[in-house]
Amino acid sequence: MNSEYYIAAGAGSADGFDVVVTPDSAGWTESSLWTFTLSAGQSVDLNSGPDEIMVLPLAGSASVTSAGTTFELAGRASVFDGPSDFAYVGRDSAYSVASAAGGRFALCGARAKNELPFRYVPASDISVELRGAGNCSRQVHNFGTADTFEADSLIACEVITPGGNWSSYPGHKHDENTANESALEEIYYFEIADGPQGAAGFGYHRVYGTPQRPIEVLEEVRTGDVVLVPHGYHGPSVAAPGYHMYYLNVMAGPGAERAWNIVDDPEHTWIRGSWTDQPVDPRLPLHTAPTGA
Repeated sequence: MNSEYYIAAGAGSADGFDVVVTPDSAGWTESSLWTFTLSAGQSVDLNSGPDEIMVLPLAGSASVTSAGTTFELAGRASVFDGPSDFAYVGRDSAYSVASAAGGRFALCGARAKNELPFRYVPASDISVELRGAGNCSRQVHNFGTADTFEADSLIACEVITPGGNWSSYPGHKHDENTANESALEEIYYFEIADGPQGAAGFGYHRVYGTPQRPIEVLEEVRTGDVVLVPHGYHGPSVAAPGYHMYYLNVMAGPGAERAWNIVDDPEHTWIRGSWTDQPVDPRLPLHTAPTGA
């Protein structure tokens, strides 16, 4: 459908970044994402400005330096090789990212009112959750969620969906601040594992609204693609058979509470009850965090 909420790989590049999503470009107020590639020995100097940032290796390792302190990120070979360590940079901070061997990196960002300290989290501390069951099984890396890491407003996690499975399902939303729901703008950044002989994989992602706030997105997604979720129900994310799907979720909202509170599409919430009688997909976990990293 190529909606305004879908950014094809390469279409959102600017200023040396492969992906650029900011509040200005997305038409919202809080959430941001940048991805970039460094050649061996290359570095980049950055400033967080009004945002807090999580520096996350997608592939490769890096050194992240701020205020005279350097953290070495071991990273990983690819997003399908388990969770990665990461660094957190508070707002109004100068920092640099350097990579001796080269790699690809994501900067997950959100507007922040409070400046928090520069920190490092090893991969061994990242919670790996197996969510759902049957063909709705998926693997979640809760590296930057509200209950696992302290931040001002930023929430981030990674999801791996085995080929042929559905995730982000049943469709759910978080676009109002109520007793059961948080208003959060969300970014989905996708990578799809190659098939045999390098066959290019793909998947699909859906966003749909309510009569009061309509939105309609149904996109084929490939590596490097982005889908924006300003409001509405989102899901499923569907991995084509034979191709594992990865997505990075970046969320933030203007509310006082940093929380991921969701409500299901009432038409499909019964699906959750069906999982109690189904085993988790035996392919999961695809990878686990290294010990002692």
